[in-house]
Amino acid sequence: MHCVIFAGGKSSRMGEDKSLLPFGGFSTLAEFQYTRLSKLFKYVSISTKNADKFDFQADFILDPEGIDYAPTVGFVTAFKTLKNERLMILSVDTPFIDETIFQALLDADNENLDAVIAKTKGGSHPLCGLYHRSLAKEFERMLDENDHRLGKLLASSSTAYVNFEEEELFANLNHPHEYQEALSRFCVPNR
Repeated sequence: MHCVIFAGGKSSRMGEDKSLLPFGGFSTLAEFQYTRLSKLFKYVSISTKNADKFDFQADFILDPEGIDYAPTVGFVTAFKTLKNERLMILSVDTPFIDETIFQALLDADNENLDAVIAKTKGGSHPLCGLYHRSLAKEFERMLDENDHRLGKLLASSSTAYVNFEEEELFANLNHPHEYQEALSRFCVPNR
């Protein structure tokens, strides 16, 4: 199984590139995620627009410059670059997703599905899921049409949703206060 960390977003709500924020004793959130996920998956890649911003070695998948900062770009590039039939996708800003969540997504998967997505009471989490190559052409169409609505794609595809009770595990670090809360939860001073 190949896991792809999406770290190519704008981080406009954070006010700075969140993938570069220190976290968990690492100089960047991206390195933290890459290191911990490399212990769970045989192959891990980071989808980004610029690998030069990172000061650690990793397998980087480069999104084309000059194209939207949307997950759609990451999906298209990942499926074009990698030959896998399925990819586990995780956003760089969700550092509390653990092995039990990944295993539950894998356990719910079968060959008749296009995607298996995590869901909590707060809603679905499209950037924590397993995606099949069967969606690759649809991602390309969406990118061509500047349509980045993952929810719409998943609703019109063969998608299984796996329900989880632990809402806090799916915390996104979108805003500075969320980052500070995550730091305090992790108990490692970074700033």
